[in-house]
Amino acid sequence: MIEHAGGHKIRIAKRIGHQDNNVAEYVALLEALQYAHEQKARRLRVYSDSEVVVRQMSGEYACLSPRLYSLNWTCRKLARSLEFSITHVPRENNSEANSLANHAVRTHADPRAFRELRAGLGNPLTEV
Repeated sequence: MIEHAGGHKIRIAKRIGHQDNNVAEYVALLEALQYAHEQKARRLRVYSDSEVVVRQMSGEYACLSPRLYSLNWTCRKLARSLEFSITHVPRENNSEANSLANHAVRTHADPRAFRELRAGLGNPLTEV
């Protein structure tokens, strides 16, 4: 979920196939960074419940995983051109993002779920 300074929200639910949660978290971050660049944003504040992504992006952890390295590298490169910050939040404080992730998993099995989520949100939702 991306929230503009004025409160307008963009929700993205993207199926990425069978991947682990760390890959999914990096793909979500990549989507946000790409969206920020498309919108010519100057700053991006990210709140994630993934300690791995937050600590790797902040430089606290090195990214040694071959499956995450290219995602980490790409995200770090995009983040350098922004006033970028990333903060860890507990999963229970990130429920809207988690519901979008669960939605993306469910819609692979049932495309009607996308329409139901969109109708329930009342705000723009992009399925990629």
